[in-house]
Amino acid sequence: MSVEDNLFGIHGTALALRSQRLSLLASNIANASTPGYKARDIDFEAALKEATARNGTDLSKAADDAMGYRVPLQPSLDGNTVELSTEQTLFAENAVKYRTTLSFLEGRINTINRALKGE
Repeated sequence: MSVEDNLFGIHGTALALRSQRLSLLASNIANASTPGYKARDIDFEAALKEATARNGTDLSKAADDAMGYRVPLQPSLDGNTVELSTEQTLFAENAVKYRTTLSFLEGRINTINRALKGE
């Protein structure tokens, strides 16, 4: 177990996985009108569970293992599976959770800095 794991616990790993998921969802949104594009997503809970089982050593492997294709509610004639409203909602939800995790980590870092300064 690394020093970062002791200081930040699961939150550092969660932040990195949320960042990867944000990138993936942004890619889905950017390709909303690309014929044949298949929307993908990361099962965050499964990725986090796998990453913590590996002590956070290989986050990209955990994210890849938890990645899948989204099944659209209403398939497009051109084969694109991106449903823009779904992707935008998931992106916004993940962004809020990313910011919450980041705020927690910032608070933890501020606490450590105050302790080191003797405040």
